[in-house]
Amino acid sequence: MEYSELIEVYKKLEATPKKLEKIDILAEFLKKAEGEELPILLRLLEGNIFMPWENLELGVAEKMMINAIQKCTGISQPTLLTMLKETGDLGEVAVKALSQRKQVTLFKKRLTVKEVYENLRNIGLCVGEKSQDRKISIISRLLNFADAEEAKYLVRTLLGDLRVGVAEGILLEAIAKAFNVGRDKVEHAYNFKVDFGEVAKLAKEGEQALLSVKPEIGKPIRVMLAERGESIEKAVEDTKEPAIEIKYDGMRTLVEKKGDKIWLFTRRLENVTAQFPDLVELCRKNLLFVEGIVEGETLGIDVKTGRPLPFQELSKRIHRKYDIEKMAKEIPIQINFFDCILVDGEEVWKKSFKERRRILEEVVDEEEGRFMLAKQIRTRDIKEIEKFYQEALEQGQEGIMIKNLLAPYQPGRRVGYMYKIKPEKETLDVVIVGAEWGEGRRANWLGSFVLAVRDEETGEFLEIGKMGTGLTDEQFKEITERLKPYIIAEHGKEVKLKPVLVIEVGFQELQKSPNYNSGFALRFPKLVRFRDDKSPEEADTLERVKRLYELYSKK
Repeated sequence: MEYSELIEVYKKLEATPKKLEKIDILAEFLKKAEGEELPILLRLLEGNIFMPWENLELGVAEKMMINAIQKCTGISQPTLLTMLKETGDLGEVAVKALSQRKQVTLFKKRLTVKEVYENLRNIGLCVGEKSQDRKISIISRLLNFADAEEAKYLVRTLLGDLRVGVAEGILLEAIAKAFNVGRDKVEHAYNFKVDFGEVAKLAKEGEQALLSVKPEIGKPIRVMLAERGESIEKAVEDTKEPAIEIKYDGMRTLVEKKGDKIWLFTRRLENVTAQFPDLVELCRKNLLFVEGIVEGETLGIDVKTGRPLPFQELSKRIHRKYDIEKMAKEIPIQINFFDCILVDGEEVWKKSFKERRRILEEVVDEEEGRFMLAKQIRTRDIKEIEKFYQEALEQGQEGIMIKNLLAPYQPGRRVGYMYKIKPEKETLDVVIVGAEWGEGRRANWLGSFVLAVRDEETGEFLEIGKMGTGLTDEQFKEITERLKPYIIAEHGKEVKLKPVLVIEVGFQELQKSPNYNSGFALRFPKLVRFRDDKSPEEADTLERVKRLYELYSKK
């Protein structure tokens, strides 16, 4: 398929804000696509060239893109920067620059979807010495063969700023409509595959192919999510036959084993196997099955007190790429297992939680203080549960989980099978989408971070406030180091960021405001913690903001 055919779809999607129209556009397009092209097309439609567990990024920012456009067109950087100031969109700059290019390609060919995709992956694979030069070379070669509209969307894809409003829900609906299969069947397959391209291929085969999907060892699945409980009493009532467990303050960890091979995945689907060699060895030794998938919470432990460290401390290990053994000694870990999904070919996720817990107890060889089962009690006695809750808080944990012993495992869903009970304090999980460089001694750090929530309809991130106070120098330094690789564009002191980092913020007040495109503003937002356990797609939604506003308005 020629890339220009995909461009026409991008243009139609960008032109309509209506969800149903987007679904129709995508369904018609996917229906006509060849089966082998579907994985590539879906990744390009999402703007995600790499899966989260591949641990790869395109790593292209504004400066590199300007260099590539200059190399392709011969137009000077000052002229390109002037164009950028006028349009605010490097994609539009590419359109103008290509129409004015000083260099003409003698042998021009039509770009294909496959060729674009393979070149984009090659850009992400460029590492080491002169990797930036190699990336610029690949980009400029692509732009040489692109027409103006192709260049616009190529540039946007490379910057992670596609702007066509295609969210997860829209893709699920479009695949279901394109191949005349049930949306629930599509979602079932997606929860295990976590790859829309592979799911679309299966949907083309029919519902039976979608229903036959199982977890694949070596790849993550979407974990089951808990709902926020109104109260202990209500959660106990709703779960019918409750089991109460400690809600640990750590990294939700999917452990997958095949023989001696171990994989560790986070809730965000990141592969963190290399960062936790100590946990790998514990799993290799103490998981009593040949092939399987189990789930737990990994905690950092204070070497002096033996108490759990704040999740923020464990995050240092999650993102560490060097001195891993040294960090493992400084921040030892403990894992507490609470569920199992697959054990030696048995589809355990289909069984009740009572049965899953029994199997878990058989396959986990506990090692006190390091490798254990989540502490659990089974009771409907509210006073006993409240006592257990207080004990969890005193141990430095987040609270408790109240789970339905009769329920199956539902990957990817926030179901009424389990509830989280935490101390009353309304916060929001927001995504950082922009910032400003500081001044004076903080001139090399990012500050005044632009916060955003998610629009479930479009998948876009809508601004809701700025956070610039209440952080320590160490936090400013850390957040800058983490965000630097995701800078898309810089204009003076202002920085535009790829939406990757989720943080939890408290706030003094929530107001309606025309100053932000969410329609709301947080007054005095304050960092509570980094949410490395959450992906941007799991950030709080505009809908939740509206509910909180209504709640506060009535007080």
